[in-house]
Amino acid sequence: MTQSADRADTAQMPKQIPYIIANEGCERFSFYGMRNILTPFLITSLLLSMPESMRAGMAKEVFHTFVIGVYFFPLLGGWLADRFFGKYNTVFWLSLVYCCGHACLAIFEDNRNGFYTGLFLIALGSGGIKPLVASFVGDQFDQTNRKLAQKVFDGFYWIINFGSFFASLLMPIFLKQLGAAIAFGIPGVLMLIATIIFWSGRTKYVYVKPAAKDPHSFLNVVRTALMTDVPGQAKSGFFMAAFGGLLAIGALFLIPKIGIVAALCLALVLVLGFGGMGAWMQLERARGIHPDVAVDGVRSVLRILVVFALVTPFWSLFDQKASTWVLQADLMTKPSWFQSAQMQALNPMLVMLLIPFNNLVLYPLLKRMGIELTALRRMGLGIAFSGLAWIVVGFMQLAIDGGNALQITWQILPYALLTFGEVLVSATGLEFAYSQAPLAMKGVIMSFWNLSVTIGNLWVLLANSSVKSEAVTEQIKTTGMSVTAFQMFFFAGFALLAAFLFALYARSYPMLNNYRQAE
Repeated sequence: MTQSADRADTAQMPKQIPYIIANEGCERFSFYGMRNILTPFLITSLLLSMPESMRAGMAKEVFHTFVIGVYFFPLLGGWLADRFFGKYNTVFWLSLVYCCGHACLAIFEDNRNGFYTGLFLIALGSGGIKPLVASFVGDQFDQTNRKLAQKVFDGFYWIINFGSFFASLLMPIFLKQLGAAIAFGIPGVLMLIATIIFWSGRTKYVYVKPAAKDPHSFLNVVRTALMTDVPGQAKSGFFMAAFGGLLAIGALFLIPKIGIVAALCLALVLVLGFGGMGAWMQLERARGIHPDVAVDGVRSVLRILVVFALVTPFWSLFDQKASTWVLQADLMTKPSWFQSAQMQALNPMLVMLLIPFNNLVLYPLLKRMGIELTALRRMGLGIAFSGLAWIVVGFMQLAIDGGNALQITWQILPYALLTFGEVLVSATGLEFAYSQAPLAMKGVIMSFWNLSVTIGNLWVLLANSSVKSEAVTEQIKTTGMSVTAFQMFFFAGFALLAAFLFALYARSYPMLNNYRQAE
């Protein structure tokens, strides 16, 4: 047995991990506490000046725009951490911004501009730290104890849902009985506690220094690949990227129709998608100008981004449990004391049960049967299960539209299917993203993982914008379904198609091990 293998067998859990886990539990209560009461608050308070028929649609639009911001700002946080301040400093200072955002929600409960400023600050703070806390966990491990990392990532995800469970269960009650100021103030206090806990472990953490400015960075290699002329060869990749840029400019002209946030995100998607395809087509032109390891690193990043792109439909479905599913629950029969938003507590409760069940029972059982659920297989199955969940809610919506009184307990089944899919996709994806990322790009790659959530919510906004068209609405009527039911089946089909394409791509994906070497 080698010395490194021997060290791996006796590896112990890093002592600083509890600080990060405790911080994450409080921060997630903070985030989900405000997130899970946002839609009901908007409908019943902040948007009361709007016509009643428009409130639900506007609340849904505000909610998904906020979520887009939360998962867009990881790009900024990852860049700042990887290039300038390091993960710890970026997390700490953005956490203080996060606290200020919560304060704005509590203070400006009846002022739209002040309230939306609070949402912006929370999106900036929460989004900015989101990829960094997870990758900071990975930094605490090396090659000798990396086998413990997946357990910690599972525990990390478990504590996220521990915080989310109590937030989902209690916050709707606090909103109803104590008012918006206190209901939004409580998450702010939890975020302050999270920041103090994270700061308390500062002397125990492993710090990975920000990477120095690299002439062979990802963007420099991509730029070289796109711009380098080769005699006798067409610049097909360059023209592909340029075409994406033109489409992105065209997307900005959609601002009056779909809004500035959706238009900017669509432009970003077009730049990333066509730019990535163009770089892939001409990447070999960078060899000789940049070292092979840099070129191969860019190739691996582009492969990862394809995986992330195929996961975006899952997030389209998952995040609507806090908007579309809550609005559906409003139409179902339930006890007078029960708030529709409280159904969301099912999701984190099931996650806390499913993670240990999967790791201790399901995966070992399947392995004994000769079935190995690799990370990519889990993620593909998770996308498919989300599609099945939305088929169920679609049929439930048809029943409601037909005048049938459905008990809210019917939502337990789609919640169970969606949550099983979430565990397979999200808990697995955290470790997958970290392990596949080149060492110099951990924060940025985790940011792209979070960007997949932004793009998923972009699909929701685009779908909602399309059904505002009278022509589209009339076409949906020919199916005999309501717009809501039609959208539910549309998103189900969207996810099932993505799961099929994911399975095809995963068959040829080369798995990597990019944990740092032991010191």
